[in-house]
Amino acid sequence: MNADTFAGQWKQLKGEVKSRWGKITDDDLTQSEGNYDKLLGRIQERYGYARDRAEREMTEWLEFRDPNRA
Repeated sequence: MNADTFAGQWKQLKGEVKSRWGKITDDDLTQSEGNYDKLLGRIQERYGYARDRAEREMTEWLEFRDPNRA
């Protein structure tokens, strides 16, 4: 899933993001505004992750939830 698709599906993804990363607040989601990099930064901040770990978790989560994956 690319950044444009992520932004386009933001309303559907918000609830799933909160389920996956429980430390993410509604305010974090509002401030992220569907922006992949902003959300990545919020995950880093809330969990104390390095960027590469946050990216890896996001990538794995997005791939897992994508029904079109091979």
